[in-house]
Amino acid sequence: MQIILLEKVVNLGDLGEIVKVKDGYARNFLIPGGRARRATEANKAAFEARRVELEKVAAAKLQEAQAQGEKLAGSTIKLTQKAGVDGRLFGSVTNHDIAEELNKQGYKVAKAQVRMPNGPIKLVGDSTVSVSLHTDVLVDITVTVYGESA
Repeated sequence: MQIILLEKVVNLGDLGEIVKVKDGYARNFLIPGGRARRATEANKAAFEARRVELEKVAAAKLQEAQAQGEKLAGSTIKLTQKAGVDGRLFGSVTNHDIAEELNKQGYKVAKAQVRMPNGPIKLVGDSTVSVSLHTDVLVDITVTVYGESA
């Protein structure tokens, strides 16, 4: 299926590009999420009429994400979890826990934006985690996990 992208999509294309994707990906993810439209002649004409407006919105989102990224860059989050004597956690620290703590600190971050390259944190200590605020803005933060005896 050919679609017109209404915003930048990672590994697919930029705003306004007409790309060919699998039908299910378009029908179930891109179109319902407002990221794309079918590439019909009517939709192409409607997109061209709204192109300037969509580009302004995309630029504003990017600028807002960059501003938040500058504040967030290099920050440290401190979490306390129950741990054994050897420093292993009972359970783990997940992207949900990190997003929740960032929201408490005043940053608007969804759990899907927290990228943990090594999986959930299972040991006491410092770990580096990436936060993807926008497709072009990726910020690294430090997560410090303290152990609390059970």
